[in-house]
Amino acid sequence: MSAQPSLAASTGVQPLQRDFFARHPRRVARDLLGKVLVRSRNSKNGVGPVVLAARIVEVEAYLGENDPAAHAFAGKTARNSVLFGPPGYAYVYFVYGNHYCLNVSCQREGKAGCVLFRALEPLIGLETMARARGTVLKGPRDLPKLTSGPGRLAEAFGITRARDNGSDMVSPQSGLWIGDDGLYRGRVLITPRIGITKAADQPLRYLVAGNAFVSGRKRVT
Repeated sequence: MSAQPSLAASTGVQPLQRDFFARHPRRVARDLLGKVLVRSRNSKNGVGPVVLAARIVEVEAYLGENDPAAHAFAGKTARNSVLFGPPGYAYVYFVYGNHYCLNVSCQREGKAGCVLFRALEPLIGLETMARARGTVLKGPRDLPKLTSGPGRLAEAFGITRARDNGSDMVSPQSGLWIGDDGLYRGRVLITPRIGITKAADQPLRYLVAGNAFVSGRKRVT
């Protein structure tokens, strides 16, 4: 058995199926809360894989060609082609000249849509995340510095466009995937998206109520 498939069993996280993502971004976004993002890669000394895992606690839905705030609004290009399917693939872009953002494609193939990951609650590999972020963990209050915000979580997980754009997020073999450990219990809050200027009033931001890792404003509509 290869290292990657055994990783799912050892972490207790089972990969999501393709059909999970072949739905409207609103439904996918809501249902992603509580799921687990997993990163695995070979260690530098060759002794087993490095594993990072974190619970998804805040996301935003982007509705494709009907959404002025979406990268797919102007139609399909070489840069955004992942958004047009198949569903369940990573779309990574560089923003503000200083950080990457991770999304996963939704909808049936040929119809654009995605969900942006805004915040995670770290579960496995905290020290590795801290090193990637250049952060020293002195106590629990420092933990949100790791993965609260799209740029922070991408840096903590070592996510880049060159490495991860187009990765299959339903396959542990890809090294960046999403699964379910069956442990999530929480209440969902919905607010307008933040950090954008177009279609900013639409209630398309989904977050776990009361979670300390949620980024930005936590108001409810």
